[in-house]
Amino acid sequence: MSLHFQGQRLRIVAMKIGVLDIQGSVSEHCEMLERIADVEVVRVKNVADLEGLAGLIMPGGESTTIGKLLALHGLGEAICKKVESGEMALWGTCAGAILMAKEIRGDQRVQGLALMDIVVERNAYGRQLDSFECELSFAEAGAIPAVFIRAPKILSVGKGVEILARYEGEIVAARKGKMMVTTFHPELGTNESCHRYFVKMALE
Repeated sequence: MSLHFQGQRLRIVAMKIGVLDIQGSVSEHCEMLERIADVEVVRVKNVADLEGLAGLIMPGGESTTIGKLLALHGLGEAICKKVESGEMALWGTCAGAILMAKEIRGDQRVQGLALMDIVVERNAYGRQLDSFECELSFAEAGAIPAVFIRAPKILSVGKGVEILARYEGEIVAARKGKMMVTTFHPELGTNESCHRYFVKMALE
């Protein structure tokens, strides 16, 4: 949220948070963000949609497909520039987390962005039938529900990467500066803690 003075009147402008609208759980993220006050949700389909965003969410889906489409439309390069300059915060959930990783194991076809110093393994928890729900402790939010669907594992993190959550000893959420990854799906449910954390992060 930002404040603009026009004469004697104060105009409050909602902070813009984008959701990458290429493939995956887009609507669920949008619906979660719409519950948060002073946030304007933008569905990002092309480079022009990135303008003015304080943050962008890359949702879960098929990482190979999303990676190819990011490259095809020039979105990947544009996202990297905005994140590396500090202009925009970025959060990747599940497939989004895979695409943000500097090293991806399990599938050499994924065209990632190599933005965050983490190593991930694709589909590390098994197939669709191996999906599960649990409760874990996330950052300062405390206990939250978490849904894992064909989820990756964060095998290791580099210097300066903060671990935000673990499940049975495995890293499932991490942050470095204005970048965040979660291997689970916070948008599948009613708990807004992760989305509120990201909006707060984008404001910093």
